[in-house]
Amino acid sequence: MANNKEVYLTVEGIQKLREELEYLQTVRRADVAHKIHEAKMDGDVSENAGYDEAKNEQAFVEGRIKTVERLIAGAVMIESNHHKTHVVLGARVTVRDIEFDETDTYVIVGSAEANPAEGRISNESPMGRALMGGRVGQHKQINTPGGTINVDIVEIE
Repeated sequence: MANNKEVYLTVEGIQKLREELEYLQTVRRADVAHKIHEAKMDGDVSENAGYDEAKNEQAFVEGRIKTVERLIAGAVMIESNHHKTHVVLGARVTVRDIEFDETDTYVIVGSAEANPAEGRISNESPMGRALMGGRVGQHKQINTPGGTINVDIVEIE
């Protein structure tokens, strides 16, 4: 991730990242340091699979720490006091799939916070991009990798 890219996050998203950073810097670092120490105690580290694994884990943890720090540093907080007339970042949007007559609710978030399994879709995803700026009652035709979806915007919170 580029250092200068803005990262759109909700208050909850920023808090989750801060909690993850705290966990990585305290618990995971200490755990990995202990694993490295234990592996060194097993003797020659030049052909020690446990040592190699622990060093790889250390590299992963340190890389994730840097990534989370960059995300937090570049965070642009999504205001939760948006108006309900159109879809903006942070909005909870209910749409009705016209073909299947089913409704789904999504929260539009920045890409760093997206989790489709939890209904949190990125403003950069095909669905999120199509919904941005939409209004209640508006029809949207969304081109996704799985095909075209036709939805009506039912509610914006």
